[in-house]
Amino acid sequence: MLCASIVIPFSSVKAADPAKGKATFQTNCASCHNVHKKLTGPALAGVEGRWSDKKLLHQWIHNSASVLASGDKYANQLFAEYNKQAMPAFAGLSDGDIDDILAYIQVEEKNVPGPKTVPGNEGKAEGEGADNSLLFGIITLILAVVALILMQINSNLNKLAADKDGVPTPDPVPFYKNKAYLALIILVLFMVGGYFTINGAINLGRQKNYMPEQPIFYSHKVHAGINQINCLYCHAGAEKSKIAMIPSENICMNCHKAIKEYSGPELVTAEGKKVNGTAEIAKLYDYVGWDPEKAAYTKPGRPIEWTKIHNLPDHVYFNHSQHIVAGKQQCQTCHGAITEMDEVHQFADLSMGWCINCHRTTKVQFADNNYYSIFEKLHQEMKDGKIDSVTVEMVGGTDCQKCHY
Repeated sequence: MLCASIVIPFSSVKAADPAKGKATFQTNCASCHNVHKKLTGPALAGVEGRWSDKKLLHQWIHNSASVLASGDKYANQLFAEYNKQAMPAFAGLSDGDIDDILAYIQVEEKNVPGPKTVPGNEGKAEGEGADNSLLFGIITLILAVVALILMQINSNLNKLAADKDGVPTPDPVPFYKNKAYLALIILVLFMVGGYFTINGAINLGRQKNYMPEQPIFYSHKVHAGINQINCLYCHAGAEKSKIAMIPSENICMNCHKAIKEYSGPELVTAEGKKVNGTAEIAKLYDYVGWDPEKAAYTKPGRPIEWTKIHNLPDHVYFNHSQHIVAGKQQCQTCHGAITEMDEVHQFADLSMGWCINCHRTTKVQFADNNYYSIFEKLHQEMKDGKIDSVTVEMVGGTDCQKCHY
């Protein structure tokens, strides 16, 4: 009886799920945190060991202001270290969600991050291993050639052995006349050619890692990263309409009427060429017709011809405001570590599969979100404990007409 009373409580404890934690982390945490390095917030490797109490860590994530108000020493040191930028409250995350995130961090901190990659050289994000498919293909081809050579050598040796024993045997057929070998080579070439043809057709129109040269070297790292300018200050349409909007020159001039010289960290292009930040500000003045000495517009302005980076097919509907306002998504979900980019490149391939996989794994902030008030059945199932979360897929996020109509 005693054993049963001990086993039952422990058997009812739900183990943390690192896979769910990864999805929750990417949705809620990745915009400010990385496991291995500092971003807007501290690196999260070993985060549990830095807090005196796990419950206090949960409280910090739910409402950091309450922990700061309690006078906790570590919390206030952290607050001061990051220029007194308060961590947003995540009241919608359950204790189980937080435990899943912590389990993911424990798994991820064991993975030593790989070397940085240069955008455009391969299809992997920073820290991911490179795709070795081409290397494996070359090795397979070399081994196949070696095998054919050995088979030919074996045939010649058998002929020599037979001649020595006085057994008449026909001369071996030369490699280039052997029908079996030729058929095998044709089959292999057909399969390899078919693979590259199909793969190329699938990737038509996709431009992952596309990073065009812009008329003015604009660093998101300096503006959104170092100076902490909110993305929505420039891209105001992102929370109001389907289009994020390229900011007008007037928005730039709100700051650059006063900021005439660049004094930040060294700017370098992807090719390694140093950039004069002050000269780039002068380009802005030339476009808008501003004379910094007279502090006045002295000539007609002309539009800056920015090169668009992210393009979707005409038959695809995507709404920024729906993802940001209703879905509570961060810009980094689709655009990557934008606060670390001097030159912006396309982070994801933005394919249908990529979007569908995101919809299948991303949990929506279902509670206290009026956008999802019509889903009465799902609300009732959450109250009854039948489900602990709702993904985008569960509210129609993988239906064809969601994106194609």
